[in-house]
Amino acid sequence: MGVPATTAVIGGGTMGAGIAHVFLAAGGSVVLAEAGAERAEAARAAVAASVGKAEDRGKLPDGTTAAALLERLAVVPDLADLPADAELAVEAVPEDIALKRGVLSRVARACPEAVLASNTSSLSIGTLAEGLPGERVVGMHFFNPVPVQALVELVHHAGLPAGVLATVRGWAEALGKTVIEVRDSPGFATSRLGVAVGLEAIRMVEEGVASPEDIDTGMRLGYAWPMGPLRLTDLVGLDVRLSIAEHLERELGPRFTPPALLREKVARGELGRKSGQGFFAW
Repeated sequence: MGVPATTAVIGGGTMGAGIAHVFLAAGGSVVLAEAGAERAEAARAAVAASVGKAEDRGKLPDGTTAAALLERLAVVPDLADLPADAELAVEAVPEDIALKRGVLSRVARACPEAVLASNTSSLSIGTLAEGLPGERVVGMHFFNPVPVQALVELVHHAGLPAGVLATVRGWAEALGKTVIEVRDSPGFATSRLGVAVGLEAIRMVEEGVASPEDIDTGMRLGYAWPMGPLRLTDLVGLDVRLSIAEHLERELGPRFTPPALLREKVARGELGRKSGQGFFAW
């Protein structure tokens, strides 16, 4: 099985641009939607930069150029402009359930046959599917940076037919990704475990157990992690991690209560790499 002939991607930020990149590199066409002409052009530039960097590093498929990939990319400024024949639509908008439900509702009308996939890292797929054709709604959680990270976490809810899940799995594997399947539950598998470790590492800093550098070094060298939990928190964004922790606290209880240190850093604007300062200076 290959990738869909046409994939719609909604949201042209870091994740959306990366998702568009991998579908283009796998041989498909992509229609990328952003809100308004200015943001649409910024999204086009982000995809171009991503595939250009891959070309420079020799990471595109043999015989493929960045220019050839970009010929199969269309960027539109409105969801109404998405193609009706898209087989798959992946939303990669911010982690706000009302926003995502609104986007998916409009996409369901614009792409009446498409599987509707959400790139959410923690929100309930079953809740997102309410009021939509739920038999077409699935979680398709990519990891940043999408062209590099090997994993896709597929999240299925009670109303998703096994055949649809199998089809989406085949598409993800055609991207060269390794797939894990997870039942719809708060935080799924990866965010739930990743946040739990990250929060405990922050508590250890808060309690003076060890420095961020030493905690991360301990996990890298002692447990063969490629990156320590605090540097990863900086890369994810402390604000993003706080939002997910608050969601998991509501759903799963006080073991996910965010440490005061995390709240203080977010309040000071120390958000990690994107702000230049988190647990480390960037």
